[in-house]
Amino acid sequence: MPPTDPGLRYSSDDTRGSQLPPECGTLPEGGPPPAASPDDPAAGPLLDNLAGWGPAETPAGPFTLVPVRPDRDLDRITGWMNDPAVAAFWELAGPPETTAAHLRGQLDGDGRSVPCLGVLAGVPMSYWEIYRADLDPLARHYPARPQDTGIHLLIGGAADRGRGLGTILLRATADLVLDHRPRCTRVVAEPDLRNTASVAAFLSAGFHCADEIELPAKRAALMIRGRTPRQPL
Repeated sequence: MPPTDPGLRYSSDDTRGSQLPPECGTLPEGGPPPAASPDDPAAGPLLDNLAGWGPAETPAGPFTLVPVRPDRDLDRITGWMNDPAVAAFWELAGPPETTAAHLRGQLDGDGRSVPCLGVLAGVPMSYWEIYRADLDPLARHYPARPQDTGIHLLIGGAADRGRGLGTILLRATADLVLDHRPRCTRVVAEPDLRNTASVAAFLSAGFHCADEIELPAKRAALMIRGRTPRQPL
C-alpha cells in the first residue's frame, strides 16, 4: 500500500550509516517503547502527539503505532522494502541508504508526516506513514479538507499477507486517527489502482472509493473514511 510518490514529499542530501549493531533490530521487551521527547515531530501538534496515542484492541491482538527510530528500525524496514511484492509499489528497493533517505525526509521535518512501525501483539510487522494530507502535495489532486489525515501501509512479512490482517489494521488505524485527532473528519489514502488487494482491504475496512486520480507516479484510487458509525470488529 504505497506512498503517493517516493520522491514527491521527502528528500534529503545525505544518508544515515548502514551498519547497525545486532540489537538495533529489536524493540524493547517487557513494556511500551520509550516516549518521544517533546522536540520529536511524532510528539508535535500537527498530528496531535501521535507518539502518545497508545494501542488499539483488534481481533488479532493489541496494535500500536510506534514512531520509527532509524538506529533501531532501519535494517528491518530496508528488508521489507526489498521484498519484490513491496518494491513493486513502493519503489524503494536498494541499500539501507535508500530507506534512510526516505525516512529522514519525514523525521527531519515539522511533524506533518510520521513514519511508524505497526506492532501487533508485541511483534513489529508493518510499516506506516501517518501524514497531514491537507499539507501534502496530494492536496493538489483532490478537494482536501482542513486536517485530512492520510495513511500509507505495507505489511512486512509474506506470512502476514492474504489473511485479512490488512483490513483489521486499516480499520484500527483509522479509528486511532479519528479518536485522537478531534479536528480531523476524514482519513484518506491513495493506493495504486493496480494493487487490487490493497484497494479491497481499504473497502473492507470501511473506506469508500471517492474517485480515481492521476498522481505523478501512478493512477490511484482515492479512498476516504469519514466519521461514520463503526463496523463491529
